[in-house]
Amino acid sequence: MDIIFISGLTAATTIGVYDHERDITQDLIIDLELGCDARKAGVSDSFEDVLDYDAISRRTQAFVEQTGYYLIESVAEQLSQILFDEFPIMQLKIKITKPGAVDIADAVGIMIERKRN
Repeated sequence: MDIIFISGLTAATTIGVYDHERDITQDLIIDLELGCDARKAGVSDSFEDVLDYDAISRRTQAFVEQTGYYLIESVAEQLSQILFDEFPIMQLKIKITKPGAVDIADAVGIMIERKRN
Protein backbone atom coordinates (compact mmCIF):
# COMPACT_ATOMS: atom_id res chain seq x y z
CA MET A 1 0.00 0.00 0.00
CA ASP A 2 1.35 3.39 -0.97
CA ILE A 3 0.52 6.45 1.11
CA ILE A 4 -0.11 9.98 -0.10
CA PHE A 5 -0.07 12.34 2.88
CA ILE A 6 -1.41 15.83 3.47
CA SER A 7 -0.15 17.49 6.62
CA GLY A 8 -1.22 20.60 8.50
CA LEU A 9 -4.30 21.52 6.47
CA THR A 10 -6.15 24.25 8.38
CA ALA A 11 -9.90 24.84 8.26
CA ALA A 12 -11.90 27.33 10.33
CA THR A 13 -15.31 26.11 11.45
CA THR A 14 -17.91 26.22 14.18
CA ILE A 15 -17.13 23.24 16.40
CA GLY A 16 -17.78 22.40 20.03
CA VAL A 17 -20.42 21.55 22.58
CA TYR A 18 -20.27 24.65 24.77
CA ASP A 19 -22.45 27.70 24.15
CA HIS A 20 -19.46 30.02 23.71
CA GLU A 21 -18.09 27.73 20.97
CA ARG A 22 -21.28 27.90 18.91
CA ASP A 23 -20.83 31.65 18.25
CA ILE A 24 -17.23 31.55 17.01
CA THR A 25 -15.09 29.78 14.46
CA GLN A 26 -12.10 27.74 15.53
CA ASP A 27 -9.24 26.33 13.52
CA LEU A 28 -8.97 22.60 13.10
CA ILE A 29 -5.75 21.12 11.79
CA ILE A 30 -6.21 18.07 9.57
CA ASP A 31 -3.62 15.49 8.62
CA LEU A 32 -4.49 12.81 6.08
CA GLU A 33 -2.80 9.58 5.08
CA LEU A 34 -4.40 8.20 1.93
CA GLY A 35 -3.75 4.61 0.94
CA CYS A 36 -3.56 4.00 -2.78
CA ASP A 37 -1.60 2.17 -5.47
CA ALA A 38 0.84 4.74 -6.89
CA ARG A 39 2.70 2.32 -9.19
CA LYS A 40 0.84 3.31 -12.35
CA ALA A 41 1.54 7.01 -11.75
CA GLY A 42 5.14 6.22 -10.90
CA VAL A 43 5.62 4.43 -14.20
CA SER A 44 3.55 6.72 -16.44
CA ASP A 45 4.54 10.04 -14.87
CA SER A 46 1.03 11.15 -15.84
CA PHE A 47 -1.26 13.34 -13.73
CA GLU A 48 -4.26 11.26 -14.85
CA ASP A 49 -2.85 8.28 -12.92
CA VAL A 50 -2.18 10.06 -9.63
CA LEU A 51 -4.31 10.66 -6.57
CA ASP A 52 -5.08 14.39 -6.82
CA TYR A 53 -3.94 15.67 -3.42
CA ASP A 54 -4.75 19.27 -4.34
CA ALA A 55 -8.39 18.35 -5.03
CA ILE A 56 -8.51 16.26 -1.86
CA SER A 57 -7.07 19.12 0.19
CA ARG A 58 -9.54 21.63 -1.20
CA ARG A 59 -12.50 19.26 -0.75
CA THR A 60 -11.47 18.54 2.83
CA GLN A 61 -11.13 22.22 3.68
CA ALA A 62 -14.44 23.12 2.01
CA PHE A 63 -16.29 20.34 3.83
CA VAL A 64 -14.87 21.15 7.26
CA GLU A 65 -15.46 24.89 6.89
CA GLN A 66 -19.13 24.43 6.02
CA THR A 67 -19.92 22.01 8.86
CA GLY A 68 -21.38 22.93 12.20
CA TYR A 69 -20.81 19.70 14.10
CA TYR A 70 -20.51 19.57 17.85
CA LEU A 71 -17.86 16.83 17.87
CA ILE A 72 -14.60 16.40 15.99
CA GLU A 73 -15.46 12.70 15.95
CA SER A 74 -18.39 13.53 13.67
CA VAL A 75 -16.22 15.68 11.42
CA ALA A 76 -13.70 12.85 11.05
CA GLU A 77 -16.32 10.18 10.31
CA GLN A 78 -18.26 12.25 7.77
CA LEU A 79 -15.04 13.39 6.09
CA SER A 80 -13.92 9.79 5.70
CA GLN A 81 -17.17 8.94 3.91
CA ILE A 82 -16.86 11.91 1.56
CA LEU A 83 -13.27 11.09 0.65
CA PHE A 84 -14.12 7.45 -0.06
CA ASP A 85 -17.15 8.48 -2.13
CA GLU A 86 -15.31 11.04 -4.23
CA PHE A 87 -11.75 9.73 -4.62
CA PRO A 88 -10.15 6.35 -5.43
CA ILE A 89 -8.71 5.86 -1.95
CA MET A 90 -8.31 2.33 -0.62
CA GLN A 91 -7.79 3.26 3.03
CA LEU A 92 -7.21 6.39 5.06
CA LYS A 93 -6.10 7.81 8.34
CA ILE A 94 -7.48 11.13 9.48
CA LYS A 95 -6.06 13.13 12.36
CA ILE A 96 -7.98 16.21 13.45
CA THR A 97 -6.39 18.50 16.01
CA LYS A 98 -8.30 21.17 17.92
CA PRO A 99 -5.70 23.59 19.33
CA GLY A 100 -6.51 25.27 22.62
CA ALA A 101 -9.58 23.17 23.37
CA VAL A 102 -8.29 22.30 26.83
CA ASP A 103 -6.47 25.01 28.72
CA ILE A 104 -3.86 22.66 30.21
CA ALA A 105 -2.92 21.09 26.86
CA ASP A 106 -1.64 22.49 23.58
CA ALA A 107 -4.26 20.59 21.63
CA VAL A 108 -6.64 17.65 21.66
CA GLY A 109 -7.91 15.63 18.77
CA ILE A 110 -8.89 12.37 17.18
CA MET A 111 -7.27 9.92 14.81
CA ILE A 112 -9.34 7.43 12.86
CA GLU A 113 -8.45 4.72 10.35
CA ARG A 114 -10.91 3.39 7.80
CA LYS A 115 -10.75 0.99 4.85
CA ARG A 116 -12.91 1.01 1.76
CA ASN A 117 -15.76 -1.48 2.09
